Amino acid sequence: MDTPQPSKALNIALWIAQIALSGLFLMAGFMKLTQPIEVLSATVAWAADMPGLVRFIGLSEVLGGIGLLLPALLRIKPVLTPIAAVGIAVIMLLAMGYHGMRGEFGSVIFNLFLFGVAVFIAWGRFTKAPIAPRI
Repeated sequence: MDTPQPSKALNIALWIAQIALSGLFLMAGFMKLTQPIEVLSATVAWAADMPGLVRFIGLSEVLGGIGLLLPALLRIKPVLTPIAAVGIAVIMLLAMGYHGMRGEFGSVIFNLFLFGVAVFIAWGRFTKAPIAPRI
């Protein structure tokens, strides 16, 4: 039997989404990991209240950003790419709840957008255009 090939356009869209979301999360994560808490507090109001949480979120974002690209690029355990996308979607759900409780509805909308991109990547790489592992 012939296995249907994924659409080239879908595959390109997934790679663009992976690269963009990975870049965003790598930058945001490195900022949260490396910036002094006092500097972060100027832009992230709650950073001074919960510095440990800020560092944990930063680490989670960096690992998620790496997971969106590295397994797929190297084709070593590429199933980790959609799993990373699911992890990022969970982070965005938690962020929406947190920002919603604080009344930061602009952030909620941005988190919702990122959630949608992550779900698109997870759906696409799990079902429509999975990346074959290197043999």
